[in-house]
Amino acid sequence: MIKKITLAVFLLTLLVASAVSYWFYKQLSQPLRLESSRLLDIAPGRSFISLLNQLEQEGVISSSLPTRVWLRLTGDAGVIRTGEYQLDPPMNLTQLYSKLQAGDLVTYRITLVEGSTFEGMRQTLAAAKKLTKTTTDWSEAEIMAALEMPNQAAEGWFFPDTYTYSKGMQDLDLMRQANRTMQQLLKDVWANRASGLPYKTPYDALIMASIVERETGAPHEREAIAGVFVRRLQKGMRLQTDPTVIYGMDKNYQGKITRRNLREATPWNTYTNYGLPLTPIALPGAAALKASVNPAQGNALYFVAKGDGTHQFSASLEAHNQAVKKYQLQRREDYRSWPAPPTDEPEATREQPSE
Repeated sequence: MIKKITLAVFLLTLLVASAVSYWFYKQLSQPLRLESSRLLDIAPGRSFISLLNQLEQEGVISSSLPTRVWLRLTGDAGVIRTGEYQLDPPMNLTQLYSKLQAGDLVTYRITLVEGSTFEGMRQTLAAAKKLTKTTTDWSEAEIMAALEMPNQAAEGWFFPDTYTYSKGMQDLDLMRQANRTMQQLLKDVWANRASGLPYKTPYDALIMASIVERETGAPHEREAIAGVFVRRLQKGMRLQTDPTVIYGMDKNYQGKITRRNLREATPWNTYTNYGLPLTPIALPGAAALKASVNPAQGNALYFVAKGDGTHQFSASLEAHNQAVKKYQLQRREDYRSWPAPPTDEPEATREQPSE
C-alpha cells in the first residue's frame, strides 16, 4: 500500500510539474502584442523585472507574473545589457530576454568619405544623432592626446570607411577605431613599399597618399599620379598640386584658385615650397596609400585634367603646355574636374602655372 501511495504521489507530482512547466512554456512563448516593429531603449541599471512591468502596463504582455516567477524559480538574476533594441513581431518573451542578455543592439552606419578632412570628419560625427558627443569642445591636440598620439597633427590619421555603432557609443571611440585602422594599414603598406622611394618615414607616405587621394578621380590613375609626384620629388622639382594650395587656404577657399593664391606662402603650398607639405591634406583611402608606396613606373612629370574625370600625362613641359592649351584653355562645355571637394564646394577653376 505504501508503495502504491508513494507511486501515486510521485506521478501526481510529475503531472503537476509537467502542467506547470507547460503553462510556463505557453506563457513565455506567446508572441508579444506588437502591431509593428518598435525600438526599446534600455537605460543603464535597468532590470528585466522593471522592463516586464513596463511592458505589462503598455499591454505588450498580458502579465509579468509568469516571467517573474520563472526567474525566481530558476535563480536567474534577470541581468540585461544597456542599449537600444528592436522588437519585431512575432517575437516572444523568451526571444526578447535572449536578445537583451546577448546585447543584440540596434546598430547605425556612418561613412567617413575618402578625401575628406579631419574637420570634415568631426562634422560628420557631430551630425550623427545616436552618437554620444564627448569631443565637441576638444581641441585637435586634446583629441590626439586621448588617442595616445600627442604632438601629432590629426589630419590624415583616420581611415575613411563605413563604420557601425550603437546608441550611446562615444565619438572618441569611433575616432579611435578609425585611427587604429589607419595606423595598421599604413604599417602594412610601408612594409610592402617599393625600393628607392623619396620617403624617410611612413608619415611621408601618408602625406603623399593624401595628395594622391585629392588629385585622383579615376581609380585606375592613382598609381600613375603617384608616379608623377615621386619622380618630381626625386628630381628636386616642386610638386605644384592645387589641393595643397586649397588646404592651406582653409576657409578662404571659395571654389577658385588664382595666381595670387599660388604665390601665397603656407606650410602646404607646393607651388612655393619644395618637398612634401607639412602634414597630410586629407584622409586617404587604402588604394591611395598603396599607390603612394607602389607608384607606376614611367617618365611622366606632368598631368592635366581632361575634363572627363581623367588626366593627360606628359613627360616634357612642352607637351604639358600643349595639353593645357587643349584641355584647359579650350574647355569642353561639359567639363568637370575630379575629385569634387568633399564638402560640396564648387569645382576649382585653376590658372595653369608654368614650371
